[in-house]
Amino acid sequence: MGQIDLDFLPLQVINVGANDKRSFDRGDKGRLVKACLRPGMSMANLAIKAGVNANQLRCWIEQYKAKERGTADTKGATQEARAVFVPMMEFPGGDDRVEPGQDAMPVTTLAALPVRLSARWPSDAGMGLEC
Repeated sequence: MGQIDLDFLPLQVINVGANDKRSFDRGDKGRLVKACLRPGMSMANLAIKAGVNANQLRCWIEQYKAKERGTADTKGATQEARAVFVPMMEFPGGDDRVEPGQDAMPVTTLAALPVRLSARWPSDAGMGLEC
């Protein structure tokens, strides 16, 4: 792996607000984030060299990734906009505990039958819904 040019570190503070909030050069922040995204780079080590908190650097990285995905909100925080489709299945016998490999039928084929939905956690706590 080639050598990374880190001569811009520590980050230069360009402004300090009334609440002691520091502002950094955008170009240098971007270079730091891109350096963190390279394989084998230690984000914590780069945060120390940059003179910023590792949690702040992690936020900058998430904002950068969100901007790349086009999912940044107006405050710059990321929105996890994931649409996930999980098909519901009805298991013969209505047993809460389903054995691996047990056959299931899609709920759409059982529309006229009563539906029972249950979930059980490893602690053996659970909940159910019957319609």
